[in-house]
Amino acid sequence: MPSADTQTGARLHYLDTGGDGAPVLLLHGLVGTASQDFSQVIEWLRPNFRVIGLTFRGYGYSGPKPRGFPPAFYDIDARDVVAFIEAVNLPKCHLIGYSDGGEAALIAAGYAPDRFLTVTTIGATGYLSPVSRDRVRVYPGEWITPELRQLHGIADVTEFTRQWTDSYQGMIDAGGNLSLCNAHRVKCPVLLILGDRDRLNPPEAAQVYIDRVPDGHLVVVPDCGHAVHEEQWDTFVAEIRAHFRRAGGLS
Repeated sequence: MPSADTQTGARLHYLDTGGDGAPVLLLHGLVGTASQDFSQVIEWLRPNFRVIGLTFRGYGYSGPKPRGFPPAFYDIDARDVVAFIEAVNLPKCHLIGYSDGGEAALIAAGYAPDRFLTVTTIGATGYLSPVSRDRVRVYPGEWITPELRQLHGIADVTEFTRQWTDSYQGMIDAGGNLSLCNAHRVKCPVLLILGDRDRLNPPEAAQVYIDRVPDGHLVVVPDCGHAVHEEQWDTFVAEIRAHFRRAGGLS
């Protein structure tokens, strides 16, 4: 798997299916990788697109390590995304982010609006609502498997998840403005997909972001939790097809 050294000081590993199709850049979620979080998506997109799956700094084989969660970790990841695109000279691309990767995707779209054909997020809102503060169920981390601990070099899952929780709640306490200040700069169509049972990401929070972006669309999938692309595959595919079609990217 290749890697890219970025101007932000990260060394980011990534998968690249190659091909002549338009690029689709995938951003994974907490303790994930692109191949873990998007395995079915990659195989679905591969025949028509060049699929690039980025591994965020500190995860997997990407550095620097250890993976940490300072107060602005979404912003750090978003700047890494833009720096990665520049480092590998990636053409204008579709961007799909899941969970934490979705939040980073929306921030990146505001920082580099000319780099993206479309932006899609799954289980992300662009704005962190106060109602989400006490719904966090990440800490103390017993849910992180031994395999994931080894893959990401997590020495202490309690400390790892405490850092994430403290920073997430701190962002809420600071006003929850992850992507709002630059939402007006986004030029491409934006699609936010949420499950109606995703308690951490309420639709009303996503609507705050959608109301700021020039071309935004919110889809709430019934009878579905956080990972819409895994739980409601047919609905996810239909929404992506329609979204890409609006940008001339899928027949």
